[in-house]
Amino acid sequence: MSRPEILAPAGNREMLGAAVFSGADAVYLGLTGFNARRTAGNFTPDELREAVAFCHARGVKVHVTLNTLVYDRELSGLADAVRAVAAAGADAVIADDLATAQLVKSIAPTLHLHGSTQMSVHTPEGAKELAALGYDRVILARELSLEEIRAVCEASPIEVEVFVHGALCMSVSGQCMMSAFLGGRSGNRGACAGPCRLPFDASAGLKPGQPGRACHLSLKDMDYIPHLRELMDAGVASVKIEGRLRTPEYAAAVVTACRAVCAGQPYDEKLVRDIFSRSGFTDGYLTNRNDGKMFGVRTEADAAATRAATPKARELFRRELQRVPVHYELSGGVEDGGVKLTARDDDGHRVSVYSADEPQPAQKDPLPGIERALGKTGGTPFVMDGLAAASGEGGFGFLPGAAWNELRREALDKLLEKRSEVTPHAVQAFEMPTYPAHTVGQLPALAARFANAAQCPAEAAEKLQYLIFPITEAESIPEAWRGKTLLELPRVMFGRLEQKTAARLDALQDAGFAGTVVNNPAQLRYTDGWTLYGGLGLNVTNPMSAARYASLGVQGMLLQPETALTAMQAVAPGVPTAALCYGHLPLMLTRACPLRNVRDCGKCPGGGTLRDRKGRDFTVTCSAPGGAGVRTVFNPVPLYMGERLRELPVDVAVAAFTTETPARVSQILDLLFNAQPFDSEFTRGLYYTNN
Repeated sequence: MSRPEILAPAGNREMLGAAVFSGADAVYLGLTGFNARRTAGNFTPDELREAVAFCHARGVKVHVTLNTLVYDRELSGLADAVRAVAAAGADAVIADDLATAQLVKSIAPTLHLHGSTQMSVHTPEGAKELAALGYDRVILARELSLEEIRAVCEASPIEVEVFVHGALCMSVSGQCMMSAFLGGRSGNRGACAGPCRLPFDASAGLKPGQPGRACHLSLKDMDYIPHLRELMDAGVASVKIEGRLRTPEYAAAVVTACRAVCAGQPYDEKLVRDIFSRSGFTDGYLTNRNDGKMFGVRTEADAAATRAATPKARELFRRELQRVPVHYELSGGVEDGGVKLTARDDDGHRVSVYSADEPQPAQKDPLPGIERALGKTGGTPFVMDGLAAASGEGGFGFLPGAAWNELRREALDKLLEKRSEVTPHAVQAFEMPTYPAHTVGQLPALAARFANAAQCPAEAAEKLQYLIFPITEAESIPEAWRGKTLLELPRVMFGRLEQKTAARLDALQDAGFAGTVVNNPAQLRYTDGWTLYGGLGLNVTNPMSAARYASLGVQGMLLQPETALTAMQAVAPGVPTAALCYGHLPLMLTRACPLRNVRDCGKCPGGGTLRDRKGRDFTVTCSAPGGAGVRTVFNPVPLYMGERLRELPVDVAVAAFTTETPARVSQILDLLFNAQPFDSEFTRGLYYTNN
């Protein structure tokens, strides 16, 4: 087993120092804007350069997060951000949008590219696809079991990074729109307000309109520290600590614990728990125990424990860890009128200093004392790793201890300064492509997505341009509909669902369907022979990423629903684009089931509701029982654009039906076909915002 990189959060300069001083091998931090923690302190370009110098001097790598969805008007600024990261000499960019990946490869190709967990990669085929797209590392979704992680590691041609400690989002990263649609702050844009930590109550017997009180969408923090040796054995290259919004003491405590376990040593479990937890920790995903014990909230007792533990954790980074080997070479002596001390590291840096005083003849062997003086490297990142001594005539002679201390300090200061020199990445000339705008004012064709075949009215099927059904419904689709039917693939696939789905696609190849809707980059790998369309899960928001997907064979794509109409207009990749015109938006996609808080999986009818603190009910559906399935939480108020279809700057308007009855589907389709106002409460979503 090789020890994985310990990757620590650095939300600000103080946290950066704590992570490095306590022994992190790498840190990840945000450049101001374009990162998934916009409310962290983050770093300006100048501060980033200083941070890289500080880290590289100590042998620590710096990964910069540029992992939010971007819109057309932001692409030039994103290109400037890539140039700033390259100029700072950082080691890697963490990216999810294919536009960011393209800019990194076009502008600074020697920068490493890491696929963000926001890409929802969770299978071997996903890792392979990221490798094909030019990524050097995949950061897996948090929801995987140890066996699933091992399977990805065995198949992946690139490095694999996993989260091992910190907050668990209830939703699969990159597939959550709850904060955006309930509070106007998009998690996919780095501004999540954390609404899932508020009351969402699955309890039975709540009266209509009664506010929910229980927090059944709030997961405990994950803690895989006790399992680090197993993850090492699985082949994980980097273990990541979540928490850029937390404290320096938190970073130091968790880094210290990870270092101890990787070295086969005990660690202070109480300190790790006390420095931050939500009613304790969970390892439910890793160990395949996806149950109600995964849920928890931050209590006053937890907060009190953190306050009590903070001084002890602060001691962990009061002095920095000595870990950079320094090799000394000593020459000269009495006959030369002075001594020369050379210090070098394993990276080829080398400095020399000279004594200010002439050594006097020594009455005893001075080398033991010299070695002791040069070995006092405390307060620096260096640790002595040998002394090569070659004196001239008369030996090294005698110098007072203060002189040797001064020589050591001067040599190490110069070596640290040399190690701090930033080496920028070479930057290539790059001219931002120009993209045509989509026309506005034309009536888009209508398509509809149905949960099952029985939900689709036969008379409507004839009038719709496309019918979209989950691939699980394939055999139920009448042959007369198949020529206009697209089979939708799941946004995430756990367990063996990916292999089963690939086999199903092969079996359906000649069944007459019009194509398939891919919802994850992994799905580009096992859909050969199919006409491909991009679905909700691809999170397309700008013309550069849309054009990249088009170049990969996607013949049309649904734009991400958080995208405003003005931003949609900028996306015209040369293939048809689509937008939702009706539907209860899927706010959250989760492997953990909120209903497990109140009932056993075996006694569940396949879904339920959550009541929020305002008395509103959110429908929860289940794709399959147990850990292999996923749950979807839907917005109680549907999106509707029926009488404003001409304002959608897309080629196809899609109505997405989920739990509606066939009769209700017919009513809504009639409203859409006739461009009529909606007949009950609805929302325009974020279409008229300024995003």
